[in-house]
Amino acid sequence: MTGGVFLGLMLIGMPIAFVLIGATLAFVAFSGNVAILSAIPQIAFGSVENFDLLAIPLFVLLGEIMNESGLTRRIILAVRVWLTRVPHNLVIVNLISNLALAAIMGSATAQMAVMSRVVVPEMERDGYKRGYAAGLTASAGLLGPIIPPSMVFIIYGVIAQVSIAEMFTAGIMPGLMLFVFMVSIAMWQAGRNHNPLAAGAGLPDIPRWKATLPGLATLLIPLTIVGGISAGIFTPTESAAAAIVVALIFGGLIFRELSLRSIPAIIDRTVINSAIVLFLIMAAKIFGWVLTYNQIPQAVAAFITSLSDDPIIFMLLIMVALTAVGMFLDGIAALIILTPILLPVATMQYGIDPIQFGVMMSLTLVLGLLTPPVGTGLYIAAALSKVPILTLSRLVVPYVLATVLVILSVIFIPWMVHPF
Repeated sequence: MTGGVFLGLMLIGMPIAFVLIGATLAFVAFSGNVAILSAIPQIAFGSVENFDLLAIPLFVLLGEIMNESGLTRRIILAVRVWLTRVPHNLVIVNLISNLALAAIMGSATAQMAVMSRVVVPEMERDGYKRGYAAGLTASAGLLGPIIPPSMVFIIYGVIAQVSIAEMFTAGIMPGLMLFVFMVSIAMWQAGRNHNPLAAGAGLPDIPRWKATLPGLATLLIPLTIVGGISAGIFTPTESAAAAIVVALIFGGLIFRELSLRSIPAIIDRTVINSAIVLFLIMAAKIFGWVLTYNQIPQAVAAFITSLSDDPIIFMLLIMVALTAVGMFLDGIAALIILTPILLPVATMQYGIDPIQFGVMMSLTLVLGLLTPPVGTGLYIAAALSKVPILTLSRLVVPYVLATVLVILSVIFIPWMVHPF
């Protein structure tokens, strides 16, 4: 009956956090076990009483400051001035800029929104078909949840109680591998999607060094994050705070594009977006506790172990299942709901490394950004670039297949997530 309420609320379009709370209350009502209600406040408070979760609002704030202060534009310009003689340089600029932004923002949807507004019009003015530019930009947003710092990895680390720094390190090799695949696909498609006679975007008439220095300065932000964590100077949360300080210095004091007048709007957007994620974590924790109380994880474990004793087969089955889940459920919501159910089975029954399993889960669920009917990334890119959603869905298929290949590599080559 609880499952029926869950599906019913989802079908009518209820936000996923309220779906989880509604399903929890339905279980209490149908089971008659009212005593569960007394434990819910404690579980809700405990779910967000975690220092590592502070990294989420900090990274959201960092992304907002980057956008508002024009630091993202400087990265794009700095990359482009050095690639003017390279064929289809805007394609490479798009991907390298996405790679750099992925190391700063940690949010795929924010990254897709920024790049769709900035790079797609630029590529169209330079003679590229709008659909091609939008598909490339939307697909490159998949780098956001993989390259550290990743909000998805932070949430998994908190739920699975594994090192977030190790999760960040584990994402480097798969992220770079996906980047190489995307460059290959984009360059292969570029020729037939470009009209050189229409080219006219051009570059600002400024010396190369004048465009490069601001971009290099901006790259101090991801270096602060990754370098500080790798050297053991910062925790992931502290690295986000340090990066915010660097972004404020460059955006407000050096480049002078970040005004005091814009700070309230930045904080407002940060609070709203952070509250959505944290409320979702709280609701999922309560729902997960009810599932455990009802012995759902044990039933799932028994079913899966009856299919195969091989860890590789198990991970392939989970990959297929998560791909289907990601088509209908937001990736972060699915990660929060399913990690407490699947992780104990993976580690205890099959002896799978929780870091490897977390990277596989995260990458697979991230695909949901580009797969209908939910496909948040698709809708953002389609709306901002004014490309029909069905057209965009077809154009991202090669990049989705490349991501699947990276996920299979994580499954079959475990050392990819422990490169150092």
